[in-house]
Amino acid sequence: MKPWLTTEPRLWEVLQELRGREPIFHHPELGTTRADFERATEDGFWEVGASGRRYSRSHVLDVLEDRHQVASHLALEDAWEALDFACRELGSDTYLLTYTLLQGQRKTRRASIWRRAAGDWKIVFHQGTVVEDDTSE
Repeated sequence: MKPWLTTEPRLWEVLQELRGREPIFHHPELGTTRADFERATEDGFWEVGASGRRYSRSHVLDVLEDRHQVASHLALEDAWEALDFACRELGSDTYLLTYTLLQGQRKTRRASIWRRAAGDWKIVFHQGTVVEDDTSE
């Protein structure tokens, strides 16, 4: 049975703020340098990729640094559509944001944990899971 993915009205502002940051690391207006990505992630940040592999913060930062150096020379655009956002409060200034990401024929479900610290947002954890069969929804 499909879960109800709703956001309480009191969290709509948080939802909009976080929605503007996802998909993570794909908003050049939020930064494109390693220092920008370090500021946006907590020291203990890690992620689980769509492959199921776990990635440390340092690995993710290395990949992002390489990606943005190449992208700046090639002016590559990443075609994606993010939809079905929902936000849930997990604790004091800590939120779970879920959404669906469409990248051409590839569909993934995404979950990010965000923490508001010193008036700005830092990502704590991220996971992407490939949707193989959508018929059970």
